[in-house]
Amino acid sequence: MPGKTVNSLDFDKDPRDTRVVVAMSGGVDSSVVAGLLAREGYDVLGVTLQLYDHGAAVHRAGSCCAGQDIDDARRVCETLGIPHYVLDYEKRFREAVINPFAESYVAGETPIPCVACNQTVKFADLLATARDLGADALATGHYIRSRANPSPNNPGRRALYRPIDSDRDQSYFLFATTQDQLDYVRFPLGELPKIRTRELAEEMGLVVAQKADSQDICFVPQGKYANVIEKLKPNAALAGDIVHIDGRVLGEHPGIVHYTIGQRRGIGVATGDPLYVVHLDARSRRVIVGPREALDTRRLILRDVNWLGDASLTDIGPEGLECFAKVRSTRPPRPAILRVADGEVSVELVEGEAGVAPGQACVLYSAPGDEARVFGGGFIDRSERSAAAEAMLSTLLQPAA
Repeated sequence: MPGKTVNSLDFDKDPRDTRVVVAMSGGVDSSVVAGLLAREGYDVLGVTLQLYDHGAAVHRAGSCCAGQDIDDARRVCETLGIPHYVLDYEKRFREAVINPFAESYVAGETPIPCVACNQTVKFADLLATARDLGADALATGHYIRSRANPSPNNPGRRALYRPIDSDRDQSYFLFATTQDQLDYVRFPLGELPKIRTRELAEEMGLVVAQKADSQDICFVPQGKYANVIEKLKPNAALAGDIVHIDGRVLGEHPGIVHYTIGQRRGIGVATGDPLYVVHLDARSRRVIVGPREALDTRRLILRDVNWLGDASLTDIGPEGLECFAKVRSTRPPRPAILRVADGEVSVELVEGEAGVAPGQACVLYSAPGDEARVFGGGFIDRSERSAAAEAMLSTLLQPAA
């Protein structure tokens, strides 16, 4: 007969006997997590990862895991009276996050390095370190919720849900969390609105109470992706043609790394009608543009799918599962049908979406609201547009005879 749960992290023991490693980025969210758990009497260890050469970012607002952030995390731990450790993960971060990001961009995709960071550095490497330190759990400052969801063969199983503060929902970046990782990680802020988090930081006297939230990808200053990619891949910024989807050559571009699917401004050509980037042809270094309707996408093919539902993914079959899909972090979940057939996982977007790019994530939910369970998701391998747009693209992308 299971014992009575006696602590807030769903462990059947006293908080004083429950060791928790808190992943501390130096921001207000993870700092409050450490403060809340310390206040409840848990055995808390703060761990900060140094992820990249922070020399140029020490004083840059909107970054994370850099020089100033490491110092802020240390000061927070001093205030809370808990141990603080800094782990040098720069080499691992470059191998697992930065280099694949550059490779993906050069291939004409729109990668999401924050997902890769959570997949590898934070929820794999740091999680293993937490286990080595004898921790019962790893806690983070992400805005997402998990709840106990036991099964006969896994009494410690948990399920993932959107947070109550939908404006801070980070489920899009955490869809790749595996079941084993989910069972070990805790998200104490999932039940709190952001405004309350800052109030708690003030109440605790934390130096980061009014610190700005991180905005940029940590290794991409001011969001200038192309500058970073050109340094990592000097041959990536090769010029090529800007081609209309109907086959007309409209001009020349300085490199496909300067463009993303759905982009309208700054394309570099004008025809009198609004033009959007509809495809990046990395093989021939072509930026393919067209009218907005050429962006409309109805079907996605996914790769590297992570499934967190109760039933097996293969049980879904070609009949499909009605669900809701989010194809960008800033868009709400929309009606969709997930299908699995002949080893292929596809998602039908019932209402269609515009500006869907390979490399982006498609995250699946049980419902559109903040009570929605996260079913997991995958990376977009390719998308299918209208028959007319697909036919024109197919003609353009055929290898020359």
